[in-house]
Amino acid sequence: MLEQNKKKYTPTQAKSLIAKYCAYQERCHQEVRDKLYNYGLIPDDVELLIYELIQQDFINEERFTLAFVRGKFAYKKWGKNKIVQELKKRKISDYCIKKGLNEIDMDKYDEMLVDLLTKKIHSLRGIKGYQKNYKAAQFAIGKGYESDMVWSTIKLHFPEI
Repeated sequence: MLEQNKKKYTPTQAKSLIAKYCAYQERCHQEVRDKLYNYGLIPDDVELLIYELIQQDFINEERFTLAFVRGKFAYKKWGKNKIVQELKKRKISDYCIKKGLNEIDMDKYDEMLVDLLTKKIHSLRGIKGYQKNYKAAQFAIGKGYESDMVWSTIKLHFPEI
């Protein structure tokens, strides 16, 4: 039933729409591909348009990855594991993922983890000792930080809890 309500576009119309879509913010190939299929295009037209967008530098997987990593780390405070998971979901190459993760300054990464744990531990009222540490660790691990790093940070910075 949902399929009947979708508007179908010609490749020329779709090219104009997708160029605006890509100009608005960085997009990966998979997001563009999905959008073009939603426009009702056939696979050959989709791949041709993606090729043209790459040639015209509207989409660039490496540039997308760098922007994605910077944004998710700086604003959402995600750890490397969650960032990698989300990039793999978008079918980003291992090369681009590795290059993107190299953009993260490890000193800032450690600092971000300490800040995250500090705020979480202080927000947990009425919980004592190891339970507080456990809940804070689970929170940080859920944000994508490596579990061994989380636990060593807790032991180093919050030993009295």
